Amino acid sequence: MTNESTTQIDAPRLLAQSLELPCGAVLSNRLAKAAMAEAMGTASGAPTAELERLYRRWAAGGSGLLITGNVMIDPAAMGEPNDVVVEDDRHLEALARWARAARSDRTAAWVQINHPGRQSMSPDPVAPSAVPLAMGHGVFKKPRALTEAEIKGIIARFARTAAVVQQAGFDGVQIHGAHGYLISQFLSPRTNQRDDAWGGSLDNRMRFLLEIVAAIREAVGAGFPIGVKLNSADFQRGGFTEDESLAVVRALEAAGIDLLEISGGTYEAAAMMGSVKTQKESTRQREAYFLDYARKVRQEVKLPLMLTGGFRTAEGMASALAEGAIDVVGLARPLALEPDLPARLLSGEARRSEMRAPKAIGHRMLDDLVGLAWYQQQLQRMGRGLEPDPERSSWLVLACQLLVMGPSLLARTRSR
Repeated sequence: MTNESTTQIDAPRLLAQSLELPCGAVLSNRLAKAAMAEAMGTASGAPTAELERLYRRWAAGGSGLLITGNVMIDPAAMGEPNDVVVEDDRHLEALARWARAARSDRTAAWVQINHPGRQSMSPDPVAPSAVPLAMGHGVFKKPRALTEAEIKGIIARFARTAAVVQQAGFDGVQIHGAHGYLISQFLSPRTNQRDDAWGGSLDNRMRFLLEIVAAIREAVGAGFPIGVKLNSADFQRGGFTEDESLAVVRALEAAGIDLLEISGGTYEAAAMMGSVKTQKESTRQREAYFLDYARKVRQEVKLPLMLTGGFRTAEGMASALAEGAIDVVGLARPLALEPDLPARLLSGEARRSEMRAPKAIGHRMLDDLVGLAWYQQQLQRMGRGLEPDPERSSWLVLACQLLVMGPSLLARTRSR
């Protein structure tokens, strides 16, 4: 759309429209809090009072949907320290409190469930094939290839985790199939070099994801929403391509998922964070990082689509909805500083996010680290009952993270 036509869009009206998902569940509006890593679980993987406080704050902020940060399905495969882990019902009461907090203002709350595969700091990481990360040497160990029995065991873990969070009172789950985590590793020929029924052709490489969807659906029933977060591409030579992604999208629609969130990139090529290496200038200027791909998906399927990454103005959000390219606008980092932004966008009080990025230190590797940690520390402030601090010093953030995690986080920023 042209700038002239977008000025005529009634953004609050469009953003406030409800959306019925294929399973029959209804989202009250078109704004969703996308997943951000909170790192606010206990040492045993239980959700904390701080997480409850944070999600109660977001629930009051106007989003129609809240999607949690990474919840791990296996304590032996952690994305980072202090992730919540759900492998059985041992933390059911704490999970139920978290669910009640996240749903306290009639907001739908979904749990993002994940296995990091080779992107784990585990001493024994696993992956489709023994292909190491081209970064973080000494932190990310070379993975070993999963056996078929282990693959089937992980599929069962995804289903078990989904059933437990359903029992706890959450409204849905999102399967993390993007950003280079285990499902994404199976999809990519760069990381999946298997010669059995789980590798080789795209049909074989997508089998892991499709069997996870089927196992979860069997565990939770027909009326419980299942979402998937999927890469548009890996942005790496020899990796998962856009054409392959479109084929997976068609298969996911046939499998009966309820919402597809579009993203892209991996630890090695972080397009999901607007990396200058992987995003054209024209892409960044039009706000949404993956809008062109979303338009292609819309030509292929009728599946409800959520797009996250880069949205900052009500007009940009409403324009993407008005043209029919997407159905849900995902907001992540803006809600780390403006937790009530959705409510203000819906009322017309706000026309854009006023979020500020952390000040650059001037060293690429350190700025990458600060860019991750600065927002996470804003979430942790809200979890403690404090307000976000947009003036928080980048140097202070860096010092805090190095004290907590030492060289491991520095390693994670290399080659991004």
